[in-house]
Amino acid sequence: MAFLAWVALVPLLLACTATAPHPQQEAFKWGFLTGVVYFGGTLWWVTLTMHEYGHLPWIASGLLLCLLVSYLALYTGLFAAAVRYFYRRTPGCVIFLAPSFFTALEWMRGHLLTGFPWSSLGYSQYRVLPVIQIADLTGVYGVGFVIVLVNTAIFLGLDAYKRRLGPIWGMAAVVVVTVGFVLIYGNFRLSQPMGQASTPVSVSVIQGNIAQDRKWDNTFQEETVNTYERLSDVALQEARNFTDKRPLIVWPESAMPFFFQEETRYRDRLLSLSRDKFDLLLGSLAWQPREDGTISLKNSAYLLSSTGGITRYDKMHLVPFGEYVPFSSVLSFVGKLVEGIGEFAPGREAVVMDAAGTTIGVVICFEVIFPEIVRPFVQRGATIMTTITNDAWFGDSAAPDQHFSMVVFRAVENRVAFARAANTGISGFIDGHGKILHVTDTFVEAAVTKRLYPSHHRSFYTTYGDIFAIACMVVSVCALIPSVRRICKRWGMPFCAC
Repeated sequence: MAFLAWVALVPLLLACTATAPHPQQEAFKWGFLTGVVYFGGTLWWVTLTMHEYGHLPWIASGLLLCLLVSYLALYTGLFAAAVRYFYRRTPGCVIFLAPSFFTALEWMRGHLLTGFPWSSLGYSQYRVLPVIQIADLTGVYGVGFVIVLVNTAIFLGLDAYKRRLGPIWGMAAVVVVTVGFVLIYGNFRLSQPMGQASTPVSVSVIQGNIAQDRKWDNTFQEETVNTYERLSDVALQEARNFTDKRPLIVWPESAMPFFFQEETRYRDRLLSLSRDKFDLLLGSLAWQPREDGTISLKNSAYLLSSTGGITRYDKMHLVPFGEYVPFSSVLSFVGKLVEGIGEFAPGREAVVMDAAGTTIGVVICFEVIFPEIVRPFVQRGATIMTTITNDAWFGDSAAPDQHFSMVVFRAVENRVAFARAANTGISGFIDGHGKILHVTDTFVEAAVTKRLYPSHHRSFYTTYGDIFAIACMVVSVCALIPSVRRICKRWGMPFCAC
């Protein structure tokens, strides 16, 4: 259904440019309603998480979903109002200004408040490999830009036909040139070898399928450890068919439901398990003393080297209302929506680790949806990326698929292979072209091994980040300056003198 994204905005654009007594308000209304339908349809599973695991009543969960969807719909409302504004004043520039403004708003949505870039338009193309290769230049935002540009060109063509404005060859040319460039560049990138000059490493992902309601029950600790040990033995036997070097085995986020640093019995057991056989990357809780004598809790990933060394990475971008309460000084009355043992504190830096004869990075769960979180690992030398997560919170919904689709873009943006280990799925592997090499089913045990090629190539996006989205922001602000100046002049504000 990826093709629907290329025409999905046309009805909105037609509606928000129709004649109306109050055109800006009418356009905002249609944009807001479009956002409500879109985000309500893609994020409905939030109510399931809040009800099943946050133990909120269905009514309260529904109201909170409505609040989230209404906030996100503001961005589509602003987009529609901006299109109406540009259409009335500079109709010939709408084909470029509309996608620029849309891209700027998506980038803002990913950064304002705590940031929530879920359901960005570009993710709709995650299986269309020739289209998404431009992400190594522009990030996922560039793919969204092209989609909106095509939608806008179709709208302008229909509008010109309706108003009998003559040929629309100019719009057609813009679409042909833009889409042509995307496809030519995409196919060129796909024809390039991705890391095959490097020595491949064996990576296994383990999916323990531990039920969420049993995960933190102390009576099931031994059973949980046994499950991961058993599946790791299966993975190790398969890995030996790929290479005679030490493999990397990856367990999910919070695979070990205890404090690894103080549970010496299990810690020594796991160190003994991996010693001289494989490098083990696993998720566990950690704590760190503060200067005031209190303890700071961390959601962490540990690498247990086959030589006995231990490296730790602490999650930097925590889940709001799941691992901490944002703006707690103002929202002190709000509790966390999911069960936990306390308020978590974020880590401070990207940590790269030596494993399986190469350098890896790891991001934990929610972090993988943020391009700016993944980039620093590759900048610091990670040649293979991993992500560990516990998507059991999502239940049987579309959320695990949505979450997985974002990993595809992180791989393309940085031209680096990804291994993903999820407690209940989806686990799998993605190469640096964004090609999905393997995915598991959800809610089953799994142990899967693949050969991944380390990449030493640094993409344009890895080096410069969201420069394309920021350029769209600058273009949008410049386009709005005349309107801002008129408002300032009307209210006697000093900006009008600029």
